[in-house]
Amino acid sequence: MQKVITDDLDALLAALPPRVAEPLRQQPDLAALLEVVLDLGRPPEARFPGHEVTLDEHEVSREDLLHVIERVGTFGEDNRAGIERTLHRFSALRNRKGDPVGLTCRVGRAVFGTIKIIEDLVQSGKSILLLGPPGVGKTTMLREVARVLADDFHKRVVVVDTSNEIAGDGDIPHPAIGRARRMQVPKPSLQHAVMIEAVENHMPEVIVIDEIGTELEATAARTIAERGVQLVGTAHGNTLENLMLNPTLSDLIGGIQTVTLGDEEARRRGTQKSILERKAPPTFDMVVEIQDFDRVAIHPQVDRVVDALLRGVPVTAEKRWLDGAGEFQVERGSPLPGRGRRAPRTSRGGGEPAAPPERVSAVTGPGRAEQEPAVPTSVRVLLHGLSRSRLEQAAEELHLPVEAVESPGDADVVLVLKSAYRRQPPVLKAAQAAGIPVYVLRSNTPTQLAQALEDLRESRGLASFDTALEEAETAIAQVKAGQEAVELRPQNSYVRRLQHQLAEHHDVASRSLGREPFRRVKVFSSGALGREP
Repeated sequence: MQKVITDDLDALLAALPPRVAEPLRQQPDLAALLEVVLDLGRPPEARFPGHEVTLDEHEVSREDLLHVIERVGTFGEDNRAGIERTLHRFSALRNRKGDPVGLTCRVGRAVFGTIKIIEDLVQSGKSILLLGPPGVGKTTMLREVARVLADDFHKRVVVVDTSNEIAGDGDIPHPAIGRARRMQVPKPSLQHAVMIEAVENHMPEVIVIDEIGTELEATAARTIAERGVQLVGTAHGNTLENLMLNPTLSDLIGGIQTVTLGDEEARRRGTQKSILERKAPPTFDMVVEIQDFDRVAIHPQVDRVVDALLRGVPVTAEKRWLDGAGEFQVERGSPLPGRGRRAPRTSRGGGEPAAPPERVSAVTGPGRAEQEPAVPTSVRVLLHGLSRSRLEQAAEELHLPVEAVESPGDADVVLVLKSAYRRQPPVLKAAQAAGIPVYVLRSNTPTQLAQALEDLRESRGLASFDTALEEAETAIAQVKAGQEAVELRPQNSYVRRLQHQLAEHHDVASRSLGREPFRRVKVFSSGALGREP
């Protein structure tokens, strides 16, 4: 875990005016220097973590600015320059005539060992987006990612270096990126074009890109990811939620769209008719929120995190940090919804959920061996106007066995695109005449298909018995704790019977209501039985 830092501070000090460089050398915490600010007509300042130091009482003159400009490289359209073979960055402030009136001289450091905290993610081959505010160390970590992938894992890595901030100024890249190759960008507006050129011309296995900030760059990133190239990039933003609210960059995590539900579906979900959904698979598989130099929060499955947040489900990221002894610590995040066991509901009064009663088999009763009877665990689906490969992808993610069939006579259910449903093709009429349920999807997206499969799993009893009975147990506990009634999710008739038996065993009333495929069980206290309609 030991870090090795190289900063080439002598090269930076040599470029500064002597009256600025000399007092700077005397600073006791010079090794922690972040940047030097030279503004015309103001005293020069040095910025350190948590404090600033005035280096000279005399104001900065134009001669001071020219002294620095003459000793660094050429400024580009982004008003940035550097010193050859170093990582230092000089950014200019200009007046309306284009004359320099200020300089920000930022220290560039190569920190070897900074990605140990996420090294397992980097070597997984999945695309990773590093998020964080300016100055928190995104580019430093990105630089180390390029070196480790190129040198330690022997991958073909191409760095798209827009402002020469990753690999330094000049034609020869800084040793901090190891054997990775560097493509310089003529001007910032062409960054997206160079990203695509890197894929088309140089056959990379990994592309490293700093500061994705425009719609064109987000589109180029998606193109790269869809070609099977691992992408490691950075973007400004404190958290994943910030990125979801950014209309320019939200495409990096799948994009957000508004979907209008039908009346029945909105009632079943308990939501408004207009809801937000993720519209496509995310460009990046993982998001790492850099909170500090030695602390990160990780979202390892971006698609499921975004879906949960859009549904209003709170999500806790996995946290990693280095403690005072330099040891690697991990705090696991909350389990994501959509797979595994369902989180128990809380009572209407808030606070902690009531403790569930002792688990009893709904089939055999107490004191007997629990055996869950067989239930249909797969569904035969007839598709019309929808992608079979996307259906299979969604089914795999949900761990739901699905068989795509060609004939209405073989189908348990029909999934049809809304535009095709309006035309009422013969295959659809045949399915409706046979009484086969038809689900109409607004768009041919993985999100819509996944939601349809979730609905099928719930309405046809394809969810596990554990999930259905656990939900019933939680509802029973809430009723016994004083809540008047609780409605469960829709299930098929067999699962509903098991839920009724479980309620009866605990002396709690229950009743089925609604129509198929949304028929469901409602449990309530015996005292409320007479008030039920």
